[in-house]
Amino acid sequence: MSNIRLREEICCLYVMLCYFQYSPRSFRLLEELEKGEKGKGPESCSYGLADGDDITMTNWNGTILGPPHSNHENRIYSVAITCGPNYPDVPPTIKFISKINLPCVDDVTGEVKASSFHTLRDWKRSFTMENLLLDLRKEMATPTNKKLKQPAEGTTF
Repeated sequence: MSNIRLREEICCLYVMLCYFQYSPRSFRLLEELEKGEKGKGPESCSYGLADGDDITMTNWNGTILGPPHSNHENRIYSVAITCGPNYPDVPPTIKFISKINLPCVDDVTGEVKASSFHTLRDWKRSFTMENLLLDLRKEMATPTNKKLKQPAEGTTF
């Protein structure tokens, strides 16, 4: 093998290693994007990129349908999700755009407080944005939270 060919192969391996250093996040987010876009998840929540041109796949939008037999019934809640550079090792941040009254949501900013919400507090790498949205919906349906008085429908943070 010539020295030139060997250098080319080493350069190619170096580029691949650099790429794969960042790829687990990208692969994971691409999987989540595909599932969200194809509607393969439950009908009670949805999510997708906030900007289709966001190659970093950082900013996402989500919706949660309020659970039945609660003060959230027939409501659609909008959220903004931010997947930082260390996602999925570190949980995303999530903020309600639609006003909601839940103990785990800051009543001024709409941010879900990690210390008050078990899914963020006990985050595991295997969790997904879908898990996060579904767990928020379950939180709305708990006996304590399902009867909480809610802000007027259509109001935002």
